[in-house]
Amino acid sequence: MTESVYAARHQSAAVVIEHKSCRVVVGGGNPVVVQSMTNTATEDVEATVRQVTELARAGSELVRLTVNTPEAARAVPEIRSRLDDAGVFVPLVGDFHYNGHKLLADYPECAQALSKYRINPGNVGKGDRHEDNFASMVEVAVRYGKAVRIGVNGGSLDKELLSRMMDANRELAKPRDVHDVWLDAVVESAAQSAELAEKLGLASDRIVLSTKVSDVADLIAVNRKLAARGPWALHLGLTEAGIGTKGVVASSAALAVLLSEGIGDTIRISITPSPGKPRVEEVIVAQELLQSMGLRNFSPLVISCPGCGRTSSDRFQHLALATQQFLREKMPEWRVTAPGAAGMRVAVMGCVVNGPGESASADIGISLPGRGESPVAPVFADGVKIASLKGETMAEDFAALVEAYVMRRWGAKDKA
Repeated sequence: MTESVYAARHQSAAVVIEHKSCRVVVGGGNPVVVQSMTNTATEDVEATVRQVTELARAGSELVRLTVNTPEAARAVPEIRSRLDDAGVFVPLVGDFHYNGHKLLADYPECAQALSKYRINPGNVGKGDRHEDNFASMVEVAVRYGKAVRIGVNGGSLDKELLSRMMDANRELAKPRDVHDVWLDAVVESAAQSAELAEKLGLASDRIVLSTKVSDVADLIAVNRKLAARGPWALHLGLTEAGIGTKGVVASSAALAVLLSEGIGDTIRISITPSPGKPRVEEVIVAQELLQSMGLRNFSPLVISCPGCGRTSSDRFQHLALATQQFLREKMPEWRVTAPGAAGMRVAVMGCVVNGPGESASADIGISLPGRGESPVAPVFADGVKIASLKGETMAEDFAALVEAYVMRRWGAKDKA
């Protein structure tokens, strides 16, 4: 699938977010950026550094941290320093709620160590304090040249704005459905906050907007409206998406629709990790969503069949899993030595019905024998049979053939 089947990208400003040699551009027609968020207590420097490193190595291009206490704010510069010492230059985003204006003012080292601030206009203060506190945070961003994501959440929507819009709706001869008014309030909160930030001196190419809700249809609706309001780069994410397959399916359903319409410059898959599961799962899901849609390439795709009565065992399932793990482990190296390998398609099939055809149409593939078939597995590369494998070392032998294919096709050529 190619990007040409989708609508043209929403015209947005290009927002540069960087730290040292790591430069990430959100919007402006650039590739959709994958980001994530830690769930460690930020003041636990060791645990936070470890998790940021894991997320960055999994492919997260921006990592957000909770900055909610003086202890967390004091920890941020140390976290940044330790990551730098380890060669992990991923830009850090500070997530502020309620007291962000105080923390940014009181801890300038924190403000400078972060590459971007996230501000929730729904909880920066009430009445006059709302605009004053918001202005204080924006002014710090302007002073240090930082980007800002103005992130509106349906669950913490500006109550004063919502109340004004509900009151105005009740005065209409034919009041609109209150849910539709609520959706409009989500959009207005983001757009009005962006306009205020611009008046305070923050350029549009330093602003990213997000309107996060927990319902698929609502997320699609608010982002369609927001995209029509202005040139701001947009961050997509279904908040409180849920745990396990529910979170993955709901997030993918919403984001795929918007991305196919050209809406969205950066995404996060906000799934609740299962107990004991690594935090990097959200990064992998985001990457696989973008790659499945043909919008980006992160790691070779493994095409494998679901199995049926023709498959004699779960051997091909183990081979598919082993192949996927091998590819993920090799990809950090291949990004340097064979960057084109990220777009490779690898087939692992389980019987003669579709196996040889799928394997031959992939870049490289293997078709395992099914029930009653000859106990050998043909391997195809670029549509040509190159080997037949059998025995207990099939996974290792196939991995060796894949690596040889990668280096032959995309590896750096010897200049000697």
